[in-house]
Amino acid sequence: MRASIVIRTLNEARHLGDLLAMVDRQITNGLEHEVVLIDSGSTDGTVEIAREYGCKITTITKEEFSFGRSLNRGCAFGSGDILVLISGHCVPVDEHWLQNLCQPLMDGVCSYTYGRQVGDDDSHYSERRIFAKYFPEESALPQEGFFCNNANSAVLRSAWEEYQFDEDLTGLEDMELAKRMVANGHKVGYVAEAPVFHHHDETWTSVRRRFEREAIALQQIMPDVTISQLDRGRYIVTSIALDLRSAALTGHLGSCWANIFRYRWHQYTGSYKGNHGLRRVSRARKEKFFYPSTNEREDQNDWLKPHRRPAAHEGQQPKG
Repeated sequence: MRASIVIRTLNEARHLGDLLAMVDRQITNGLEHEVVLIDSGSTDGTVEIAREYGCKITTITKEEFSFGRSLNRGCAFGSGDILVLISGHCVPVDEHWLQNLCQPLMDGVCSYTYGRQVGDDDSHYSERRIFAKYFPEESALPQEGFFCNNANSAVLRSAWEEYQFDEDLTGLEDMELAKRMVANGHKVGYVAEAPVFHHHDETWTSVRRRFEREAIALQQIMPDVTISQLDRGRYIVTSIALDLRSAALTGHLGSCWANIFRYRWHQYTGSYKGNHGLRRVSRARKEKFFYPSTNEREDQNDWLKPHRRPAAHEGQQPKG
């Protein structure tokens, strides 16, 4: 069986070398792979790094770009039976990432899988808490529902060819595809044993816009899920309080308390702007998506403790 690892890039030189170095170190059991890069106009040496590692390279113009369209073209450019999707700013934690992510597809358990995401000390602490909420320590094969994330995922080519990604959404093309697949009997699975370090090198404006863009998409996918101005204020206050408590427990409070205030304000300001509407939704359904997690196990997550991701050339990555 063959996997095509599809990477979307726009100026990802900072982390792409480590990503490709870790791809080269993958240990697989009869699973061949190629790397496909679809670039949307990088000017920082991203494409040159990809050439050094022997990637298959294709491009999409900024005018044509959407997340779904870029992925569809990258998938079509590859030849694998399995399409592995990873962001150019994500780096596999260990050499078993590829096999673990693809195994449920090879076994016929799922048609679409996504792996764990973690941060390190360069990540916003609040974002590490979000990772702990949505990407827990235990796998679910298959899972209930259609949550999925293409920063670290794999889908059967046959399923992608039948459904493909929506090219008009402003984000969350992964959840939209998974929703259609699940509605037609396919299974989505979460693989905790396939973790990646996820780095967001963003300005505060970029953080706010990312959440706004995703909230716009979520409203199209799940139009009943909206938040009010009151919800926004409550989520900001509660998430900051919970983050500060968690940071104190994990030894981060002194270094990141101000960052926590800024991150949560931009997160929920963006979410409110993108997802604002007049329709009401049940409290339980709304808070599943927006309310900051209060799970004590997430506060004890090892990946919230001080941790620096070693560069790929430094040797064996730590096991997650």
